[in-house]
Amino acid sequence: MRLRDIMTTNTLPLNPASNIAPGGPRAALPPSLPRPVKLTRNRKSGPSPPAHVRVIGGAIDDEDRDYIGRKLGMKLGKFGSSIERITVRLSDTNGPKGGRDQRCQIKVVLSGLPSVVVNETDSTLSRTIDGAVDAIAIAVRRRVQRRRLVNP
Repeated sequence: MRLRDIMTTNTLPLNPASNIAPGGPRAALPPSLPRPVKLTRNRKSGPSPPAHVRVIGGAIDDEDRDYIGRKLGMKLGKFGSSIERITVRLSDTNGPKGGRDQRCQIKVVLSGLPSVVVNETDSTLSRTIDGAVDAIAIAVRRRVQRRRLVNP
């Protein structure tokens, strides 16, 4: 039997002229985009790519979902023109035993490039999420820079 609780991140309203939220430099990533927006979205400006948060074998509260959306928006917002979607999977690998068992997998689908996947495991959910978001930001930056070097 497999329990799955699918949740999406909440977003802040965006300024239509840019990807900047009214309260800060970058907004949280939206949970989804309507199909017409996807088809007509300009890669240089427009709404941010969607970020889906999936929790396997448990549940997280709204604060954690908001935290994930803010972290992704801060770290990956500058690469928004290259990102199609982001999926975050959270799970507790060995149940209530304790130990280093909180797992976070982040997959970023890039436009015209292979996807980037990062797995992180730690004892607390917040440290796991922080480590995974930092690692995915580095990996996406390298992948996008590599494309820019090949196609100047």
